[in-house]
Amino acid sequence: MTKIAKLLDVVALTTDLPEYNLWRGQVGTAVEILANGAAFEVEFSDRHGRTYESVGLRPNQIMVLHFEPITNESSPVEAAV
Repeated sequence: MTKIAKLLDVVALTTDLPEYNLWRGQVGTAVEILANGAAFEVEFSDRHGRTYESVGLRPNQIMVLHFEPITNESSPVEAAV
C-alpha cells in the first residue's frame, strides 16, 4: 500500500539513482508538488540540515515514511500510479 505524498512528508527512495549519488532507502523531504501530484521535488539533507541534492521524482520512486501506527481511520490511500 502506498500513500500519496504531501508537501513536507518525509519520504524514502525506493530505487537507486546513481546519476545523483542517491540510493534506495535514503531519506528526504517532499518540498514541492509538481504537475498536480504527478511528481515531487525531494530535498536530501545531511545531519546538519545542509541540502546535498534536490531532485524531481515520480510517486513510484518514493514511499512516505510513517512515525506512528496506522489505524483504520488513518490508513494510507492507494496511489493511482
